[in-house]
Amino acid sequence: MDQASLGAFLRIDDSSRVAESRRITALVAEREELTAGRAAEAAIVVSELATNLLKHAQSGVLQITPLSMHAQPGVEILAIDRGPGMSNPSDSFQDGHSTAGTLGTGLGAVRRLSSVFDISSQPGKGTVILSQLFQERPDPALTGGAENTGGAENRPNPSRLSHPCAGFCVGVTARPVGGEPVSGDAWAVRFREDAVLLMVADGLGHGLLAAEASAAAARAFYGSKEESAEGLVQTIHRALRSTRGAAVSVARIEFRESRVRFAGLGNVAGTVVAAGKLHAMVSHSGTAGHEARQIREFQYPWTSDSLIVMHSDGLSGHWDLASFPGLVHRHPAVVSGVLYREAARDRDDACVMVGKGQ
Repeated sequence: MDQASLGAFLRIDDSSRVAESRRITALVAEREELTAGRAAEAAIVVSELATNLLKHAQSGVLQITPLSMHAQPGVEILAIDRGPGMSNPSDSFQDGHSTAGTLGTGLGAVRRLSSVFDISSQPGKGTVILSQLFQERPDPALTGGAENTGGAENRPNPSRLSHPCAGFCVGVTARPVGGEPVSGDAWAVRFREDAVLLMVADGLGHGLLAAEASAAAARAFYGSKEESAEGLVQTIHRALRSTRGAAVSVARIEFRESRVRFAGLGNVAGTVVAAGKLHAMVSHSGTAGHEARQIREFQYPWTSDSLIVMHSDGLSGHWDLASFPGLVHRHPAVVSGVLYREAARDRDDACVMVGKGQ
């Protein structure tokens, strides 16, 4: 299997990167078994977003991800930039408002072709745009009106989703440190009847050996019948003994009990934003696979409007959601993209996962 079919994180700094983004999107669409027509529409979307980044953005990056990792086949394209930003993003959705040299229909075409579309833009800080394309054509009621710029108006139709917690969405932004072909960070999600389990792992160091450790953590997470956060961290700790080890955190969100159960080893951070308050979740010192003097889970409140953020130490802990008014109401993938842009460290792998109800 071509590694690119698993997605990519591209810095769009040259016209060749636009063509590369189309090639990778085609491989992801093939892997996700999208129809030829839907794959062609994904190519239109990625071409428009990549060209916009090339012409107008500062430090523009594009993340292309197979949506089967989120429990439904499709392609996700996330564009992140430090460009001038937009005071009124809905202007860019109008036909005729296209960027020079693009396909001629601007963000309006991206929005119409997307099953899920969302955007966060702030003058002077930049823009993050999300496009998800599932097998089905988008519902006009979700993407047709220029006033619908994202959030609840553009949520996926729950009947399209295969998992029972259809109202809960996860967004991830992740990239390897510069010069490495793979990231030493990994993430995973398991949906249950009335709960969601989330994991982030950060293999020690970076490069192939770090990636092997974090991949082993993900395999153990998916392969275990264990349901508790504490039990899963213990399982992962045992599974990583033959690797260089990793920092690992697991959260179990239990909707009926209105709580999050969290356990961690090492510096994979977790925060719950509930009722306007930030709850930093406790992770014990140690390294999964090598040293774990104590593995213990802690509980935190969860409400219908809560949001959870988990990230490796490739992201600084000094991010501030409050500096971006309305961001907590955007799609989790957009939130993760903004946090990555504002707080990622240049000298390490980075992975930030955000989860919330939609």
